[in-house]
Amino acid sequence: MSEPAPAPSFLDPYLGGERYLQQLSIDCVILGYSQRALKVLIPKLDLAEDIRLLPSGFLLREEDIAAAARRIIEHRTGIDAFYLEQFRVYGSPDRIEQPFFNRLLGLMLRKQGRSTDEIKRMQWLDQRFVSIGYYAIVDLSSVRPRRTAIDAAIEWVAVDELPDLILDHNEMVAAALDTVRLHFDDRHLAFHLLPEQFTMKEVRQVYETVFGRQFSRTAFQKKVLDMGVLERTTKKFTGAPNRAPYLYRFPARNKCRSHHSAT
Repeated sequence: MSEPAPAPSFLDPYLGGERYLQQLSIDCVILGYSQRALKVLIPKLDLAEDIRLLPSGFLLREEDIAAAARRIIEHRTGIDAFYLEQFRVYGSPDRIEQPFFNRLLGLMLRKQGRSTDEIKRMQWLDQRFVSIGYYAIVDLSSVRPRRTAIDAAIEWVAVDELPDLILDHNEMVAAALDTVRLHFDDRHLAFHLLPEQFTMKEVRQVYETVFGRQFSRTAFQKKVLDMGVLERTTKKFTGAPNRAPYLYRFPARNKCRSHHSAT
């Protein structure tokens, strides 16, 4: 009597790779802010070894590249409102350590109960890949991280406590952060890290976290208000008389969710 076929797996669509533009992948640096720390969303594979990586995926043959990045991020975060930008393309021929990657792929496939024939049909995954790097800036409080079938966990990690990731993913995080800092003002990125309403102190704390230095309260408030993009709403009740700070919002928040040109 033949063995029953394995249960459907998230790997099934990748058998043969016909649906995808092979040797092209998308890697996503998903950034959030909480408790005065800038954090990145990192999955951990459900394997005996401690293997961590960036949320990644492949481009469907008829799919727009930015739409593919958005699909991957929406699946991992459970939200569809975030800032998205392409920041770099990685195409070095030696960026993938072939023996390690072959072993990793074999471990994942065997854990999924795949047959020898199915493993052969998945071998397109262990070839050289060109990766397109995207970063997303999200309101961390609205995110509900989602695991895939091969994840043991997916969690927020402070960028200054980032563990070793596979391939060149640590380099990708560093490059994404460089791009974020470069365009923090002109693309108003701080306001995408905050909730819908926020105080000027909270904006300053985001800046201090991202740039790793202190900002003068008075000069900083003038700098931010001079941008002309915030709307003052009401005062935030703190319980202390005459000390309630104003709340602000970023009206253009939902109109500038992406910047398509690579940096």
